[in-house]
Amino acid sequence: MKFLRSYALGLFSLLITLGLSSCTLQPSATQAPKPSPSPVALRIGVQPTYNKADQEAMIKPLDAHLEKVLGQQVDFIIAKDYRDGVDMLVDGRANAFYGGVVSYFEALERGANVIPLVAPIDADTVRPWYRSCFIVAVNSPIKTLKDLKGKRVAFVNRSSTSGYLIPVAALKQEGIDPDRNFAQVMFGGTHTETEALLATNQVDAIATNLSTYDQWKKEGKAENARVIWQSDPVPHAPVMVSRDMPPELLEKLTEAFLTTPVGIQDLMGAKSAGYTLVEPEDYNSIGELRRQLNLSSEISQ
Repeated sequence: MKFLRSYALGLFSLLITLGLSSCTLQPSATQAPKPSPSPVALRIGVQPTYNKADQEAMIKPLDAHLEKVLGQQVDFIIAKDYRDGVDMLVDGRANAFYGGVVSYFEALERGANVIPLVAPIDADTVRPWYRSCFIVAVNSPIKTLKDLKGKRVAFVNRSSTSGYLIPVAALKQEGIDPDRNFAQVMFGGTHTETEALLATNQVDAIATNLSTYDQWKKEGKAENARVIWQSDPVPHAPVMVSRDMPPELLEKLTEAFLTTPVGIQDLMGAKSAGYTLVEPEDYNSIGELRRQLNLSSEISQ
């Protein structure tokens, strides 16, 4: 037993000695710190509302704020049209997108794995909603929705919430079918281009939203126009993000939007009072309205 104990102690001492020797023989090298992983690029698509140059100018203050909070570059991509905006989410060109509620549902229906994150607080309503409206020339005899029968009417785009979905729903409640009861139906493509159709007397009425109309008034472009109808409150366009966005980036992006200073215009140019969190359930009413008007397809998730 003494021999075994002595042998074990001797072997233990030998192992320690060898270990120390190997440490001595191997020069200690300072390990280089592992490089920090590159931040995930943040590419935010934006639904077109104004001409590109004006919209880029509107985005700059928000871009500067987001980059300051996030500590990284933020790339904004203004879509060519409404469909291109949804395409960005589907094909991966953007991992976030600011577009209308209809665009959100269209993105889901086309397989984009997105969720609404935040929405702007309207500076006039101080709520995350706005109102759709119909506008006519100030000297027009048109006073109600029923008076639009037989007239030339312009919408923004079939994917526009305030410039198509909500107005069409209101018309159908009055028994008016745009495809049968109007002399002509046109689509401007953006709210600005739609307004130009009325300003140049190419149509008798246009569908848009009160925020855009108020902006035109401030710019002196709506002196010869007036509102004949406005909707109930409509949930504001969301900033939607990919579910695959890293949690750290998602958390920082949420913080960045929620700390946006009052007065900075939202991504489509409307005056906002900051942003607030939103949930998919906030847009259920719009989804249901699309189904009632047969404008939606089954969402596979």
